[in-house]
Amino acid sequence: MRAALNAARDAGAAGEVPVGAAVVLDGRIVAVAGNAPRALRDPTAHAEMLAIREAARVLGKDRLTDCDLWVTLEPCAMCAGAIAHARIARLYYGTNDPKGGAVEHGPRFFAQPTCHHRPEVFPGIGAQQGAALLRDFFAQRRR
Repeated sequence: MRAALNAARDAGAAGEVPVGAAVVLDGRIVAVAGNAPRALRDPTAHAEMLAIREAARVLGKDRLTDCDLWVTLEPCAMCAGAIAHARIARLYYGTNDPKGGAVEHGPRFFAQPTCHHRPEVFPGIGAQQGAALLRDFFAQRRR
């Protein structure tokens, strides 16, 4: 989670919403990314999407069945769909997102009968640090 939090800090410093993600295989970080929709002019450039894409490229496969994904914020529906399609084994995330989250909030993507793959989910890891990054980011924007 430390790598994901660092990527979130970097994203926030670049003016992006501070969310970070890391893909891990056998205890080794394969890919790390922070949010970059503004920098890339791509609404799908969420940290999870970028980290999954990079891990698939590095590993040379579209199925990341033995990989874990660490994310600082509860994934949205788009990212949850990518997690399912990539067949991520385990999802560790920090801060809950009651407005935009899709794992324990909103559509509860992995609980839907149309979801063909459900990772093991471990919420709340690094939640305080991730929440603080988001709070500080948005507090500065409201000034």
